[in-house]
Amino acid sequence: MNATAFAHPFLSGLFGDDEISEHLGAEADIRAMLTFEAALAHVQAEADMVPQTAAHSIVATCKNFWPDMGQLKAGVAADGVVVANLVKQLRAALPSEVAGHLHYGATSQDVIDTSLMLRLKSIFPILIRRLQSVIEHLAKLNEAHGSRSLMGYTRMQAAIPITVGDRVSAWQAPLERSLQRSIEMLKAGFPVQFGGAAGSLDKFGAQGQALRAALAAELGLVDWPQWQSQRDLIVDLSNLLSLITGSLGKFGQDIALMAEIGGEITMFGGGASSAMAHKQNPVTAEILVTLARFNAVQVSGMHHSLVHEQERSGAAWSLEWLILPQMLLATGASLLQANKLACSITSLGRD
Repeated sequence: MNATAFAHPFLSGLFGDDEISEHLGAEADIRAMLTFEAALAHVQAEADMVPQTAAHSIVATCKNFWPDMGQLKAGVAADGVVVANLVKQLRAALPSEVAGHLHYGATSQDVIDTSLMLRLKSIFPILIRRLQSVIEHLAKLNEAHGSRSLMGYTRMQAAIPITVGDRVSAWQAPLERSLQRSIEMLKAGFPVQFGGAAGSLDKFGAQGQALRAALAAELGLVDWPQWQSQRDLIVDLSNLLSLITGSLGKFGQDIALMAEIGGEITMFGGGASSAMAHKQNPVTAEILVTLARFNAVQVSGMHHSLVHEQERSGAAWSLEWLILPQMLLATGASLLQANKLACSITSLGRD
Protein backbone atom coordinates (compact mmCIF):
# COMPACT_ATOMS: atom_id res chain seq x y z
CA MET A 1 0.00 0.00 0.00
CA ASN A 2 1.23 3.47 -0.89
CA ALA A 3 1.08 5.99 1.94
CA THR A 4 -0.10 8.85 -0.28
CA ALA A 5 -3.55 8.94 -1.83
CA PHE A 6 -2.11 10.60 -4.94
CA ALA A 7 -0.33 7.36 -5.91
CA HIS A 8 -2.49 4.84 -4.06
CA PRO A 9 -3.56 1.71 -6.00
CA PHE A 10 -7.25 2.68 -5.85
CA LEU A 11 -7.56 6.05 -4.09
CA SER A 12 -5.63 7.51 -7.02
CA GLY A 13 -8.86 7.04 -8.96
CA LEU A 14 -9.98 10.18 -7.14
CA PHE A 15 -6.71 11.91 -6.34
CA GLY A 16 -4.29 10.74 -9.01
CA ASP A 17 -2.78 12.77 -11.82
CA ASP A 18 -0.49 10.68 -14.01
CA GLU A 19 0.47 13.56 -16.27
CA ILE A 20 1.79 15.81 -13.51
CA SER A 21 3.19 12.87 -11.54
CA GLU A 22 5.61 12.22 -14.39
CA HIS A 23 7.20 15.62 -13.79
CA LEU A 24 7.48 15.12 -10.03
CA GLY A 25 8.89 11.61 -9.91
CA ALA A 26 12.49 10.54 -9.34
CA GLU A 27 13.21 9.99 -13.03
CA ALA A 28 12.17 13.50 -14.05
CA ASP A 29 14.10 15.00 -11.13
CA ILE A 30 17.30 13.12 -11.96
CA ARG A 31 17.03 13.97 -15.64
CA ALA A 32 16.63 17.64 -14.78
CA MET A 33 19.62 17.53 -12.41
CA LEU A 34 21.74 15.92 -15.12
CA THR A 35 20.54 18.62 -17.52
CA PHE A 36 21.85 21.20 -15.05
CA GLU A 37 25.27 19.54 -14.84
CA ALA A 38 25.57 19.26 -18.62
CA ALA A 39 24.52 22.89 -19.13
CA LEU A 40 26.94 24.09 -16.46
CA ALA A 41 29.85 22.29 -18.09
CA HIS A 42 28.92 23.68 -21.49
CA VAL A 43 28.71 27.33 -20.43
CA GLN A 44 31.90 27.01 -18.37
CA ALA A 45 33.71 25.67 -21.42
CA GLU A 46 32.37 28.59 -23.47
CA ALA A 47 33.84 30.91 -20.82
CA ASP A 48 37.18 29.04 -20.89
CA MET A 49 36.74 27.85 -17.32
CA VAL A 50 36.93 24.17 -18.19
CA PRO A 51 38.39 22.47 -21.28
CA GLN A 52 36.05 21.99 -24.22
CA THR A 53 36.95 18.30 -24.37
CA ALA A 54 35.94 17.89 -20.73
CA ALA A 55 32.63 19.64 -21.31
CA HIS A 56 31.88 17.46 -24.33
CA SER A 57 32.53 14.37 -22.25
CA ILE A 58 30.32 15.60 -19.39
CA VAL A 59 27.46 16.51 -21.74
CA ALA A 60 27.63 13.15 -23.52
CA THR A 61 27.77 11.20 -20.26
CA CYS A 62 24.86 13.10 -18.72
CA LYS A 63 22.66 12.20 -21.72
CA ASN A 64 23.04 8.46 -21.16
CA PHE A 65 23.84 8.17 -17.45
CA TRP A 66 21.52 6.60 -14.92
CA PRO A 67 22.57 6.31 -11.26
CA ASP A 68 22.35 3.37 -8.91
CA MET A 69 19.18 4.18 -6.97
CA GLY A 70 20.21 2.18 -3.91
CA GLN A 71 23.39 4.23 -3.63
CA LEU A 72 21.38 7.44 -4.05
CA LYS A 73 19.05 6.43 -1.24
CA ALA A 74 21.98 5.65 1.05
CA GLY A 75 23.63 8.93 0.04
CA VAL A 76 20.54 10.95 0.92
CA ALA A 77 20.36 9.19 4.29
CA ALA A 78 23.97 10.14 4.97
CA ASP A 79 24.17 13.60 3.39
CA GLY A 80 20.61 14.94 3.55
CA VAL A 81 20.64 15.73 -0.18
CA VAL A 82 20.83 13.62 -3.32
CA VAL A 83 23.41 15.66 -5.24
CA ALA A 84 26.56 14.60 -3.39
CA ASN A 85 26.08 10.95 -4.26
CA LEU A 86 24.74 11.70 -7.74
CA VAL A 87 27.87 13.71 -8.54
CA LYS A 88 30.04 10.97 -7.02
CA GLN A 89 28.48 8.35 -9.27
CA LEU A 90 28.65 10.61 -12.29
CA ARG A 91 32.33 11.35 -11.71
CA ALA A 92 33.00 7.62 -11.55
CA ALA A 93 31.45 7.30 -15.00
CA LEU A 94 33.72 10.00 -16.46
CA PRO A 95 37.36 9.73 -17.49
CA SER A 96 39.60 10.56 -14.53
CA GLU A 97 40.98 13.67 -16.25
CA VAL A 98 37.44 14.98 -16.74
CA ALA A 99 35.81 14.12 -13.40
CA GLY A 100 37.24 17.11 -11.56
CA HIS A 101 35.61 19.54 -13.97
CA LEU A 102 32.09 18.26 -13.22
CA HIS A 103 29.92 20.42 -10.90
CA TYR A 104 32.67 23.04 -10.72
CA GLY A 105 31.70 25.94 -8.44
CA ALA A 106 28.16 24.65 -7.90
CA THR A 107 26.46 23.37 -4.78
CA SER A 108 23.65 20.91 -4.10
CA GLN A 109 20.98 23.57 -3.80
CA ASP A 110 21.85 24.97 -7.21
CA VAL A 111 21.14 21.57 -8.75
CA ILE A 112 18.01 20.72 -6.76
CA ASP A 113 16.30 24.11 -7.03
CA THR A 114 17.08 24.40 -10.72
CA SER A 115 15.67 20.92 -11.28
CA LEU A 116 12.45 22.10 -9.63
CA MET A 117 12.30 25.20 -11.82
CA LEU A 118 12.80 23.15 -14.99
CA ARG A 119 9.97 20.84 -14.01
CA LEU A 120 7.65 23.68 -12.98
CA LYS A 121 8.23 25.15 -16.42
CA SER A 122 6.76 21.92 -17.83
CA ILE A 123 3.95 21.62 -15.28
CA PHE A 124 2.50 25.12 -15.58
CA PRO A 125 1.30 24.78 -19.18
CA ILE A 126 -0.64 21.69 -18.08
CA LEU A 127 -2.33 23.58 -15.25
CA ILE A 128 -3.07 26.53 -17.55
CA ARG A 129 -4.59 24.30 -20.21
CA ARG A 130 -6.85 22.61 -17.65
CA LEU A 131 -7.87 25.93 -16.11
CA GLN A 132 -8.82 27.22 -19.55
CA SER A 133 -10.89 24.08 -20.11
CA VAL A 134 -12.82 24.48 -16.84
CA ILE A 135 -13.54 28.12 -17.66
CA GLU A 136 -14.76 27.16 -21.13
CA HIS A 137 -17.07 24.48 -19.72
CA LEU A 138 -18.53 26.97 -17.23
CA ALA A 139 -19.07 29.49 -20.02
CA LYS A 140 -20.99 26.84 -21.96
CA LEU A 141 -23.15 26.11 -18.93
CA ASN A 142 -23.86 29.80 -18.59
CA GLU A 143 -24.73 30.08 -22.27
CA ALA A 144 -27.10 27.10 -22.08
CA HIS A 145 -28.75 27.75 -18.71
CA GLY A 146 -27.72 31.22 -17.54
CA SER A 147 -31.15 32.83 -17.89
CA ARG A 148 -32.90 30.20 -15.79
CA SER A 149 -33.82 30.95 -12.19
CA LEU A 150 -32.27 29.74 -8.95
CA MET A 151 -32.97 30.50 -5.33
CA GLY A 152 -30.16 32.58 -3.94
CA TYR A 153 -28.88 31.59 -0.51
CA THR A 154 -27.10 33.75 2.03
CA ARG A 155 -25.76 32.26 5.25
CA MET A 156 -27.32 28.92 4.23
CA GLN A 157 -30.81 30.40 4.18
CA ALA A 158 -33.07 31.10 1.20
CA ALA A 159 -32.71 34.76 0.23
CA ILE A 160 -34.04 36.04 -3.11
CA PRO A 161 -34.28 34.59 -6.62
CA ILE A 162 -31.17 34.89 -8.81
CA THR A 163 -30.21 33.48 -12.20
CA VAL A 164 -27.97 30.57 -13.00
CA GLY A 165 -25.72 33.13 -14.65
CA ASP A 166 -25.25 34.91 -11.33
CA ARG A 167 -23.97 31.75 -9.68
CA VAL A 168 -21.87 30.57 -12.59
CA SER A 169 -20.17 33.96 -12.70
CA ALA A 170 -19.16 33.49 -9.06
CA TRP A 171 -17.50 30.22 -10.06
CA GLN A 172 -15.89 31.51 -13.22
CA ALA A 173 -14.50 34.93 -12.27
CA PRO A 174 -11.94 33.82 -9.64
CA LEU A 175 -10.74 31.05 -11.96
CA GLU A 176 -10.19 33.64 -14.69
CA ARG A 177 -8.10 35.69 -12.26
CA SER A 178 -6.06 32.63 -11.32
CA LEU A 179 -5.62 31.81 -14.98
CA GLN A 180 -4.25 35.29 -15.62
CA ARG A 181 -1.86 34.98 -12.67
CA SER A 182 -0.72 31.57 -13.91
CA ILE A 183 -0.09 32.89 -17.42
CA GLU A 184 1.82 35.86 -16.01
CA MET A 185 3.94 33.57 -13.82
CA LEU A 186 4.79 31.34 -16.76
CA LYS A 187 5.51 34.35 -18.98
CA ALA A 188 7.77 35.92 -16.34
CA GLY A 189 9.70 32.65 -16.30
CA PHE A 190 11.18 30.43 -13.65
CA PRO A 191 14.63 31.39 -12.35
CA VAL A 192 17.86 29.47 -12.38
CA GLN A 193 19.46 28.87 -9.00
CA PHE A 194 23.20 29.34 -9.12
CA GLY A 195 25.11 30.76 -6.21
CA GLY A 196 27.70 28.23 -5.18
CA ALA A 197 28.55 27.33 -1.61
CA ALA A 198 27.01 30.35 0.13
CA GLY A 199 25.29 32.16 -2.73
CA SER A 200 28.19 34.46 -3.58
CA LEU A 201 29.52 32.65 -6.68
CA ASP A 202 32.86 32.75 -4.89
CA LYS A 203 34.67 30.48 -7.36
CA PHE A 204 34.12 32.79 -10.30
CA GLY A 205 34.90 36.29 -9.12
CA ALA A 206 33.95 38.99 -11.62
CA GLN A 207 32.78 36.36 -14.12
CA GLY A 208 30.10 34.97 -11.81
CA GLN A 209 27.10 37.00 -12.90
CA ALA A 210 27.82 36.51 -16.60
CA LEU A 211 28.20 32.78 -16.05
CA ARG A 212 24.88 32.63 -14.22
CA ALA A 213 23.19 34.51 -17.05
CA ALA A 214 24.68 32.13 -19.61
CA LEU A 215 23.54 29.13 -17.58
CA ALA A 216 20.00 30.51 -17.35
CA ALA A 217 19.92 31.04 -21.11
CA GLU A 218 21.25 27.54 -21.77
CA LEU A 219 18.48 26.05 -19.61
CA GLY A 220 15.69 28.31 -20.87
CA LEU A 221 15.26 29.84 -17.42
CA VAL A 222 15.37 33.40 -16.09
CA ASP A 223 18.56 34.89 -14.69
CA TRP A 224 18.10 35.91 -11.06
CA PRO A 225 20.61 36.75 -8.36
CA GLN A 226 20.89 33.85 -5.94
CA TRP A 227 17.66 33.23 -4.05
CA GLN A 228 18.62 30.15 -2.06
CA SER A 229 17.41 31.56 1.26
CA GLN A 230 14.69 33.76 -0.27
CA ARG A 231 11.72 31.47 -0.79
CA ASP A 232 8.96 33.98 -1.50
CA LEU A 233 8.80 32.84 -5.14
CA ILE A 234 8.03 29.28 -4.04
CA VAL A 235 5.50 30.42 -1.45
CA ASP A 236 3.82 32.74 -3.95
CA LEU A 237 3.46 29.74 -6.23
CA SER A 238 1.91 27.69 -3.43
CA ASN A 239 -0.52 30.53 -2.69
CA LEU A 240 -1.63 30.46 -6.34
CA LEU A 241 -2.15 26.70 -6.19
CA SER A 242 -4.34 27.10 -3.12
CA LEU A 243 -6.32 29.90 -4.80
CA ILE A 244 -7.03 27.60 -7.74
CA THR A 245 -8.15 24.67 -5.61
CA GLY A 246 -10.08 26.96 -3.27
CA SER A 247 -12.05 28.44 -6.15
CA LEU A 248 -12.73 24.97 -7.51
CA GLY A 249 -13.77 23.90 -4.01
CA LYS A 250 -16.40 26.67 -3.97
CA PHE A 251 -17.70 25.32 -7.30
CA GLY A 252 -17.83 21.81 -5.85
CA GLN A 253 -19.48 22.92 -2.62
CA ASP A 254 -22.23 24.75 -4.47
CA ILE A 255 -22.89 21.77 -6.73
CA ALA A 256 -23.12 19.43 -3.73
CA LEU A 257 -25.60 21.75 -2.02
CA MET A 258 -27.69 22.07 -5.17
CA ALA A 259 -27.78 18.28 -5.44
CA GLU A 260 -28.91 18.11 -1.80
CA ILE A 261 -31.74 20.58 -2.33
CA GLY A 262 -32.90 18.88 -5.50
CA GLY A 263 -34.75 20.27 -8.50
CA GLU A 264 -32.01 22.72 -9.51
CA ILE A 265 -29.43 20.45 -11.10
CA THR A 266 -29.23 17.20 -13.05
CA MET A 267 -26.00 15.33 -13.67
CA PHE A 268 -24.83 12.02 -15.01
CA GLY A 269 -21.98 9.88 -13.72
CA GLY A 270 -21.04 7.78 -10.71
CA GLY A 271 -21.71 8.22 -7.01
CA ALA A 272 -23.32 4.86 -6.32
CA SER A 273 -24.08 3.92 -2.70
CA SER A 274 -23.38 0.39 -1.42
CA ALA A 275 -26.39 0.64 0.93
CA MET A 276 -28.92 2.79 -0.95
CA ALA A 277 -29.37 1.98 -4.61
CA HIS A 278 -31.50 5.06 -5.22
CA LYS A 279 -28.69 7.50 -4.35
CA GLN A 280 -26.29 9.30 -6.67
CA ASN A 281 -23.73 10.92 -4.42
CA PRO A 282 -22.01 14.08 -5.73
CA VAL A 283 -18.57 12.46 -5.42
CA THR A 284 -16.70 14.69 -7.85
CA ALA A 285 -18.06 17.84 -6.23
CA GLU A 286 -17.08 16.57 -2.78
CA ILE A 287 -13.53 15.81 -3.90
CA LEU A 288 -13.12 19.40 -5.05
CA VAL A 289 -13.95 20.49 -1.51
CA THR A 290 -11.51 17.95 -0.06
CA LEU A 291 -8.65 19.07 -2.30
CA ALA A 292 -9.36 22.74 -1.58
CA ARG A 293 -9.11 22.09 2.14
CA PHE A 294 -5.98 19.97 1.66
CA ASN A 295 -4.12 22.75 -0.13
CA ALA A 296 -5.36 25.35 2.33
CA VAL A 297 -3.70 23.34 5.11
CA GLN A 298 -0.48 22.83 3.14
CA VAL A 299 -0.01 26.50 2.31
CA SER A 300 0.60 27.19 6.00
CA GLY A 301 3.55 24.80 5.90
CA MET A 302 4.93 26.55 2.86
CA HIS A 303 4.92 29.82 4.76
CA HIS A 304 7.01 28.12 7.44
CA SER A 305 9.56 27.35 4.72
CA LEU A 306 10.23 31.09 4.38
CA VAL A 307 12.21 31.00 7.62
CA HIS A 308 15.73 30.06 6.45
CA GLU A 309 18.63 30.43 8.84
CA GLN A 310 21.37 32.64 7.43
CA GLU A 311 22.43 31.55 3.91
CA ARG A 312 20.74 28.12 3.80
CA SER A 313 18.40 26.04 5.92
CA GLY A 314 18.22 22.29 5.67
CA ALA A 315 15.05 22.20 7.76
CA ALA A 316 13.06 24.87 5.88
CA TRP A 317 14.28 23.72 2.48
CA SER A 318 13.42 20.05 2.95
CA LEU A 319 9.96 21.04 4.24
CA GLU A 320 9.25 22.22 0.70
CA TRP A 321 10.10 18.75 -0.64
CA LEU A 322 7.31 17.27 1.48
CA ILE A 323 4.66 19.86 0.71
CA LEU A 324 5.01 21.45 -2.73
CA PRO A 325 4.77 18.24 -4.82
CA GLN A 326 1.60 17.29 -2.95
CA MET A 327 0.11 20.73 -3.63
CA LEU A 328 0.91 20.46 -7.32
CA LEU A 329 -0.70 17.02 -7.47
CA ALA A 330 -3.74 18.23 -5.55
CA THR A 331 -4.14 21.15 -7.94
CA GLY A 332 -3.77 18.94 -10.98
CA ALA A 333 -6.29 16.43 -9.63
CA SER A 334 -8.71 19.21 -8.72
CA LEU A 335 -8.61 20.58 -12.26
CA LEU A 336 -9.17 17.12 -13.70
CA GLN A 337 -12.15 16.55 -11.41
CA ALA A 338 -13.57 20.02 -12.07
CA ASN A 339 -13.54 19.42 -15.81
CA LYS A 340 -15.23 16.07 -15.23
CA LEU A 341 -17.86 17.68 -13.01
CA ALA A 342 -18.60 20.55 -15.39
CA CYS A 343 -19.04 18.10 -18.26
CA SER A 344 -21.44 15.94 -16.22
CA ILE A 345 -23.99 18.71 -15.64
CA THR A 346 -26.92 18.43 -18.01
CA SER A 347 -29.23 21.01 -16.47
CA LEU A 348 -29.00 23.94 -14.07
CA GLY A 349 -31.79 26.04 -12.59
CA ARG A 350 -35.57 26.07 -12.91
CA ASP A 351 -37.77 27.19 -15.78
